[in-house]
Amino acid sequence: MPLTMVQIGKRVRLVGIDAGRRLRARLADMGLIPGVEIDIISNSSRGPFIVAVKGSRVVLGHGMAMKILVE
Repeated sequence: MPLTMVQIGKRVRLVGIDAGRRLRARLADMGLIPGVEIDIISNSSRGPFIVAVKGSRVVLGHGMAMKILVE
């Protein structure tokens, strides 16, 4: 399922990124690689999508978050 469908407070595991090479590389630079666990901090339709990855907070746009597949 896309990351945008996960509720605040949940922890999920990244299983894939449905995007081109540039976006995959950009997300990898932020620590978002397959297998990493992600905690959902904020998932509001009004504002940024905020997640915690490896002890850091990462702010994503909703378009980007839609391309991140989790389980």
